[in-house]
Amino acid sequence: MTIQLFQGLRGVKHADLPNEILAGITLAALMIPLNIGYAQVAGLPITVGLYSALLPLIAFAIFSTSRQLVAGPDAAISALLGSSLVAFAVPTDPRYTQLAYAITLLCAFIFFLFWYFKLGFLANFLSKAVLAGFISGLGIEVLTSQIKKIMGISVEADGWFREVFELIGNVFEANFYTVAIGVGSIVIIRLLKRVAPKVPGALVALIVMTMLVSWLHLDQRGVSVLGEIPSGLPTLTIPQVTFGDFVKLLPAALAICGITLAEGLLVARNYAQQRGYPVDADQEVFGFGVTNVAAGLTGGFSIGASASRTAAMDSVGSRSQIPSLVGAGVVAVVLLFFTQQLALLPNAALAGIVANAVVKLIEVDDLQELFKVRRSEFWVAIACLLSVLVLGPLAGVVIAFLLSVVDLLRRASHPPTAVLAGVPGKYRFVEASRYPE
Repeated sequence: MTIQLFQGLRGVKHADLPNEILAGITLAALMIPLNIGYAQVAGLPITVGLYSALLPLIAFAIFSTSRQLVAGPDAAISALLGSSLVAFAVPTDPRYTQLAYAITLLCAFIFFLFWYFKLGFLANFLSKAVLAGFISGLGIEVLTSQIKKIMGISVEADGWFREVFELIGNVFEANFYTVAIGVGSIVIIRLLKRVAPKVPGALVALIVMTMLVSWLHLDQRGVSVLGEIPSGLPTLTIPQVTFGDFVKLLPAALAICGITLAEGLLVARNYAQQRGYPVDADQEVFGFGVTNVAAGLTGGFSIGASASRTAAMDSVGSRSQIPSLVGAGVVAVVLLFFTQQLALLPNAALAGIVANAVVKLIEVDDLQELFKVRRSEFWVAIACLLSVLVLGPLAGVVIAFLLSVVDLLRRASHPPTAVLAGVPGKYRFVEASRYPE
């Protein structure tokens, strides 16, 4: 099991460097608002999101064999992490952040086990239906939480359906300025994506909305802002938790690893096939392990694969891991010299950015396709989606796993068959069975 370094940097010529560096600056412009937003989704301090864009990105760039896959916090992972941690502590409790570091290191350990025993194939047992339903449920849950921030109201109800009803009942209590900032951010991102797709809309939205808050003093009119952010680079962090805490966090860590492998390896293989270079799936698993060690020990949180940022880098012509290295450098500069400029950044703008990103998690197209092609799997997906919304992501993980096993056994018990009929001089198929609906 030989580990090869810097495979993601191969094939880059000197003439390509200016474009790769520019792509890295663009990546940083995407990461800063999204990482902050995903940290908030997980209930973690802002700096945890920014620290996740430093050493973890560098580690992945060194160990990944994919030349384009971008590692980083993901909306689904952030939602799963946050819903898991609230069972053990509240976000304002310092222990909450320590548990986030612990689950990140636990994910790293699981990734290393998967790499050592070559178990990455287990991610294939998560069927398309199960994955689509589970991820869609997480997407709906995250989107609801961001709508609350865009409206500027708090909801005390427990459970997704109760939250929605209370949210609708309190709609007239929404802060006008907060709503305008949140909706305005979404409009800016959507508009720029249409007329200038290479411009980082999320960064433009943040700059515009932060300037408006500063000029109009909207922070004095009920608009929530980030506030003071500690400057400086992260230091070595050892989670202050017990062995029992690691055991309790194991189900959530397994779910995070499963989602990362199912999505990350698929994205890496797709881009490798399109661009004509090899990818070592086992080393990718190892790379995710190293990346999460780097995150857990430097104040970051669970790192997965970002399909959206990978697509963004591909669209600007990047063909290497150089943007990850450059992006980490840009974020380090921001942490050292520009944290004061982030103090007036409105939370509603971040909510708009995250809401725009997580809409893609709601797999409407996949669900429609399942409904048309294989109705039984459509209902499996709906069961997973509802289990997340009704029972929570952790219970949803268990149900998704059980449904995956049931679906696998169903397929194995009814394999596709064909009957050959003899015809003078040749054979022909006369009957074929499909998977049962």
